Amino acid sequence: MFGIEHFALFFTATLALNLTPGPDMIYIASRSSAQGTTAGLVSSLGIGAGCLVHVLAAAFGLSALLMMSAVAFSVVKWVGVVYLIWLGLQLIRSGWRAQEQVSLQPAGLRQVFVQGVLVNVFNPKVALFFIAFLPQFAHPASEAFVWEVLLLGLVFSLCGTLINAGVAVLSGHFGGRLGHNPKWRRWQQSLSGSVIMAMGVGLAFSERKA
Repeated sequence: MFGIEHFALFFTATLALNLTPGPDMIYIASRSSAQGTTAGLVSSLGIGAGCLVHVLAAAFGLSALLMMSAVAFSVVKWVGVVYLIWLGLQLIRSGWRAQEQVSLQPAGLRQVFVQGVLVNVFNPKVALFFIAFLPQFAHPASEAFVWEVLLLGLVFSLCGTLINAGVAVLSGHFGGRLGHNPKWRRWQQSLSGSVIMAMGVGLAFSERKA
């Protein structure tokens, strides 16, 4: 059976992370504001599809690494610790910086979808995040490790897509003010950054069952 660990913590972190205004959310808000709610919703689906590409890469790539060397997998764990703490600090810092509105040209819905996929797929920070984040809630010794990571990734992607769809609807009505509201951004990114840093510290002191 699946050995997913601390699913409640995973889901809480997933909500906090997906609610954090970032490049994907700003892109969706800008597209929806400039071209309407439908375009924003299509962008959300594109972002979600791009997210699944990273999930597949993380699941099968880490599984292959685990088969090659338990030591190598431990190295990935500690890289994940450092990265999560660094990411948390960056989120807190960026929440207090001004973010510019993204200017987008109108495009067909198919192009909007493809652009959403590419925005996510070609973001190396997203790839590194999944490699560092998802395996912390799966059991590396489990025969179902790949399926555990895939399931966690699917939950993360689905949750993100639903939240982004909500952003698209709100931005279509209110001109993208939510994603660019300074107070909202500071509060969300400070909270999310703190959650991620806590996860990194917790991971450093955690021991997995053999």
